[in-house]
Amino acid sequence: MNDSAPDEYDSPWKEAVERYFPEFMAFYFPAAANLIDWRQAYTFLDQELRAVVRDATLGKRFVDKLVQVTLLDGAEQWVYVHIEVQGARQAGFAKRMFTYNYRIFDRYDRPVASLAVLADEHPDWKPDRFGYSLLGSETSIRFPVAKITDYHDQLENLLTQPNPFAMVTAAHILTQQTRGDDDVRFQAKWRLIRLLYERGWDKQRIIDLFQVIDWMMRLPKELERQLWQNIHELEEDGKMRYISSVERIGMERGMEKGMEKGMEKGMEKGMEKAEQNTLRRQIIRRFKTLPAWAEQRIEQAGQAELEQWLDNIIDAPTLEAVFESDNSMH
Repeated sequence: MNDSAPDEYDSPWKEAVERYFPEFMAFYFPAAANLIDWRQAYTFLDQELRAVVRDATLGKRFVDKLVQVTLLDGAEQWVYVHIEVQGARQAGFAKRMFTYNYRIFDRYDRPVASLAVLADEHPDWKPDRFGYSLLGSETSIRFPVAKITDYHDQLENLLTQPNPFAMVTAAHILTQQTRGDDDVRFQAKWRLIRLLYERGWDKQRIIDLFQVIDWMMRLPKELERQLWQNIHELEEDGKMRYISSVERIGMERGMEKGMEKGMEKGMEKGMEKAEQNTLRRQIIRRFKTLPAWAEQRIEQAGQAELEQWLDNIIDAPTLEAVFESDNSMH
């Protein structure tokens, strides 16, 4: 794929898990999902997780979530979800799951259920435990693992299931299978999008899943233009109930002024997001905290400010100094 961006998995997975967490649990971990009272609200504990998993963005990309749920017996519990979305086989993976589990327990005195989705391409790699024993003392963890490669021979069945994570899983598999073959990927992506329109889902779910598919299955510019033309014709056909969905997606992605300008805007936004994330990681690593006021400054900053702050953090004596102008620190 010469003129298109590399495949991206972490952002679409993160968005999908946040929007459809009950469906995520029901699809990959049905036994655990059946113990949760989904009539009660659940809460993502991003700050709590960030406080204990400071190195979670090192190495291969993956997604981590800590969620507070209520069980059917009325107890409130924490669920730590780890998604290895682009990882290769890693000898230290099970140890990392163990480490994050005990860090959360140690800091908050809360038992934690650890779950892992492995989306790499090695079907025999399924680490699900870590432990050690010494002088009669034993310490260990076992955790449920869902493996995307286990669904490879169920691809056609995935495309008929009502759970949105069946569609996410299918998109992930097809992204891997079509790497390096743009024409085959175009046909696979177009098929998934047509299926979305035929599902009868509500408009927001179609938009959400469209974004996941579009995020994962990158295409060169020419094929991307053809795809958008196909979608436009599909909506103009009048047989679907989602006539405005492409326009809404286009507005969200900055594409309403034309594909070229939209793609440039999208790339700029992507670079901005990457710099925001890099700055967050560097601040947490350097100062061991990311207070709300700093997060707000990062969210509201433009690219020039972010670049300046990334330069500042190299020798800033305090967190406040990171956000000062280029001359005020010296």
